[in-house]
Amino acid sequence: MRTSRSRRTTISAAEARRIALAAQGLDRGRPAKPNDARHFRRALHAIGVLQLDFVNVLIPAHFLILWSRLGGYNRRRLEQFLYDSREFTEQWAHEASIVRTSDWPLLEHRRQAWEPWRRNPLATLDDPETYLRDILEQVREQGAVTANHLPAAKSPARKKPGDWHRPVQRWALEHHFGRGLLGVRRRLGNFQRVYDLPERLIDDVHRERSVSSHDARRELLRQAAMSLGVATLKDLADYYRMTSRDASPRVAELVEEGALQPVRVEGWKDQAYLVETARFPRKIEAASLLSPFDPVVWYRPRAERLFDFEYRIEIYVPEGQRRWGYYVLPFLLGDRIVARVDLKADRKAGALLVNSLHHEAGTDQKKTEFALADELGALAEWLGLESIRYC
Repeated sequence: MRTSRSRRTTISAAEARRIALAAQGLDRGRPAKPNDARHFRRALHAIGVLQLDFVNVLIPAHFLILWSRLGGYNRRRLEQFLYDSREFTEQWAHEASIVRTSDWPLLEHRRQAWEPWRRNPLATLDDPETYLRDILEQVREQGAVTANHLPAAKSPARKKPGDWHRPVQRWALEHHFGRGLLGVRRRLGNFQRVYDLPERLIDDVHRERSVSSHDARRELLRQAAMSLGVATLKDLADYYRMTSRDASPRVAELVEEGALQPVRVEGWKDQAYLVETARFPRKIEAASLLSPFDPVVWYRPRAERLFDFEYRIEIYVPEGQRRWGYYVLPFLLGDRIVARVDLKADRKAGALLVNSLHHEAGTDQKKTEFALADELGALAEWLGLESIRYC
């Protein structure tokens, strides 16, 4: 494997795919014993942003993102690493995400700009500022809390049809989380957040560091480029949820300093940028099911551009209008997405249900099915399911 030390002006579509997968840590074989902190750290640093999603049809999506890179790791050990190592923390980044604690100062401008959902019920309280202040005081004096530990709010307005019926206590905690006044100490078994003060979770070297919004955006874009390998302006902006307008001048600065190199990717209409650390693997050995929220496919225009793969998650599509299925995962084989599989874990029956399998056009179906059978078998074993059932 080589890096982009030589100046490139044009990259083939196949090279772009391999560069992108290498940047995401999907160019290597899975480790034999993937429970060492080094394995977790390497995968998380390659991704940069681990988007959290707790839909549990199969397994919460962020656990599957790590499965795609590591194979059968121990979930409990991963969660201990995420929440006890002080190397990572929850923040709003792409969406609700796990990020490096060193990114805390880079996201300060996001916390400053954070605004609660416009119909949140906090404004209906008799004295919301006192209620919010009392919560912080409780955490300061008594330690970490969940919504269940908080006192009920006084005199909230009656709920109206269409309101999101979330307890006011949760709104208050998420308000403080969005502003950076509380962080997440851990998740309970039901995925509920346990909140604590940031000074108990984030080392002072990160929490007290000040970075201008200008410099923060540039550094976030640099990190996005390292996780993407080769990308358009919109790809880079989407990674940490910036606008192209905000990202464009910062990308120009990264080009000027040599961190990014403008290149043309065959078949891409938009200007592409190659990160200076890009690796050019000659071959990708991956055989991995991908989460719908994996960075490889989460920005759908990029997935279509890289893999000629039009992807839409259809959880919220009425059943009769679904084209592919309820919870469909792309299957990556080599440097191509070769199939999509609608999966469900039937925990009561101890079975991994394969509700549908769709091959992508122009792929070797026998080769795909052979590789997919191995992947499904390994996945079922990891999930503690005894059988695989095709529906």
